[in-house]
Amino acid sequence: MAKGPDAFRTISEAADELGVPQHVLRFWETKFSFIRPMKRAGGRRFYRPQDIAVLNGVRALLYEHGYTIKGVQRLHREHGVKRLAAAGRGEAIEPADPVDADSPAAGRDLDPAARIRLEASLDELQAAKARLDELLKPR
Repeated sequence: MAKGPDAFRTISEAADELGVPQHVLRFWETKFSFIRPMKRAGGRRFYRPQDIAVLNGVRALLYEHGYTIKGVQRLHREHGVKRLAAAGRGEAIEPADPVDADSPAAGRDLDPAARIRLEASLDELQAAKARLDELLKPR
């Protein structure tokens, strides 16, 4: 018999519902202070429906929107768990800053001069790597 929408979920059920392994949920508990499932004797975890909603938001931010752990922590610090749960429901998430500094999108809005400087630096680094690769080749 399936559980109702308001029933508590074990870590196994929560992991299945969210599509992540159980160890990921345990890891997230260490990184996000706002993830606190109920624990019974022996340390068995039980997730409330609101826990699942927040976890779904964390999963969406990390896996779909490209946020880093620090980015999700900042979003929580600045806007709370309601914003995280909203991400899990598919609502538009606008970071506090125009671009989350920890997201893959960071740097897309560079001015042309800064972009040219970064591209030049990248070229220099790639040339240095090629020189090192050549020196380290087995002879």
